[in-house]
Amino acid sequence: MKPTPLLAWYRALAIATGCALLIFCGFMIAKYGFDVAQNATMYVAMLHGYLYIGYFIVTFLLGQKLKWPLGRLIFTLAAGCIPFASFIAERRVVREAAAATAPAAAKEPVGA
Repeated sequence: MKPTPLLAWYRALAIATGCALLIFCGFMIAKYGFDVAQNATMYVAMLHGYLYIGYFIVTFLLGQKLKWPLGRLIFTLAAGCIPFASFIAERRVVREAAAATAPAAAKEPVGA
């Protein structure tokens, strides 16, 4: 299988979505716990929402290209809405995609 530019897009959007979600969680704590940052929370929520839309589309396309089973696709899509899950999913997807795109010659032991 040839490397795909979707993987680079996936990595960038997974990290950006995860960071935006963590920032959004912090703003929600500030808004409801300490009654500050009322207006800024809306903008951070919108940023996370837009990033998640991109993450969702790219993840869906990557899942179709790599022929993921439905459960794997749903977990990876949901990872953008669970704090820290997008970072874990990103590392796992990149590791497995790199193994799938590695040349067959590199998988054979030397001298075989």
